[in-house]
Amino acid sequence: MQKTKLGVSVGLLGAAAYFSAAFGGYVAMFIVAGYILLFEENEWLKKVAVKAVALMITVGVIITTIGLIPDVLSWLTSFLAVFNVYFSTGTIGSFFNSITDAIDIIRTVFFLILGVKALNQGTVTVPVVDNLINKYMA
Repeated sequence: MQKTKLGVSVGLLGAAAYFSAAFGGYVAMFIVAGYILLFEENEWLKKVAVKAVALMITVGVIITTIGLIPDVLSWLTSFLAVFNVYFSTGTIGSFFNSITDAIDIIRTVFFLILGVKALNQGTVTVPVVDNLINKYMA
């Protein structure tokens, strides 16, 4: 079993990258990924760090984009009120909030699965992300 400079196994540090993305948020994940990219030499571990960051940012962009829809509808409602046109967006906002909550749950479960697989230096293939990582990481 290969060890890192911290003295823990490579798989455990890879799992820490995914678990920090699942539970710690952006700051914890960037600290772990930054350490891995700056100080560790294991190629698999570096790919894990980049994959964790890429997936976290992708999910964040998706959640933010979906979260903008109720805001745009609210703005539209306010704009149309100037012309005495009124409609309620409460149900639509609740619907999109439910979607973002579901995506957040899926994200957490997915990072948990990735973390457990990483303990044995395995992975779950995410085709687009994995292809980009393999293409641009030498």
